[in-house]
Amino acid sequence: MKKIYFAALLCLSVITANAQEPQIPMFGGPQIDVKFNEYKAAPQGFDQEREGIAKGTVQLIEYQSESVGTTRKANVYLPPEYDAKKKYSVLYLLHGIGGDENEWYRDGGVPHIIMDNLYADGKIADMIVVMPNGRAQKDDSRAGGMGSFRAFGDFDKDLIGSLIPYIEKNFSVYTDKNHRAIAGLSMGGGQSLNFGLGHMDVFAYVGGFSSAPNTMRAAQLIPDVDKVKKENKLLWMVCGGADGLMNNSAQLKAFCDEKGIPCTLINYPEQGHNFVVWKYGLYNFAQLIFK
Repeated sequence: MKKIYFAALLCLSVITANAQEPQIPMFGGPQIDVKFNEYKAAPQGFDQEREGIAKGTVQLIEYQSESVGTTRKANVYLPPEYDAKKKYSVLYLLHGIGGDENEWYRDGGVPHIIMDNLYADGKIADMIVVMPNGRAQKDDSRAGGMGSFRAFGDFDKDLIGSLIPYIEKNFSVYTDKNHRAIAGLSMGGGQSLNFGLGHMDVFAYVGGFSSAPNTMRAAQLIPDVDKVKKENKLLWMVCGGADGLMNNSAQLKAFCDEKGIPCTLINYPEQGHNFVVWKYGLYNFAQLIFK
């Protein structure tokens, strides 16, 4: 019954389906009282292409998914001067309910530009960024819409069972959890929190940007407080101050504060559910991981 009610709430939330994600009204009742971490504006031009710096590349890969039973796609960002003789960490970057493997790269997220600029400024560790399709079903097109809700929940099986092994076989990357991070926007933010905290043997760094109502409640996400304190290296979230989904992140932040678990939640001033917030999230999260 809870799953049916939750799905109904999500259906009510979808007013338009465009490249910026559906417009989503207020959820979750009264605003949760939580202490936000300090907001610091990103520098002007952090998401603008710059001349005279080395550029990374983005390639589309295809892998066989055992859990889905079909060939699936993902975009992979390789940093400037990627060297197969070196080892790289991996950030798995997830899209929202209206997107696919191309949402971050082609619909306004410009992750390649953000990462190129961070590399040029010496602000991040060596890493590749994998942008998969988080809709784990045979028809994983955007047209699936709300009919894909269960497929988003099942994506961890594909991610851990097939995609990560493919990446580790075909790219020069570390294979331990301390060199893996997961983050995402909206539905992908909820997936990242669910999967990252649910599989701390796989991911040490977890980020949620404007996380959607698929985010599990804090007590479900963190049944073992001491384990999270010991094994999680970063739990970092951001959400727009005008975004009705703030409570999904705030309830987790409040729980962590109560239990003494290190956790960041930034309230991006006056912004809603959009790439302004999500690009800011990637810019900051990428600088904090693998260090």
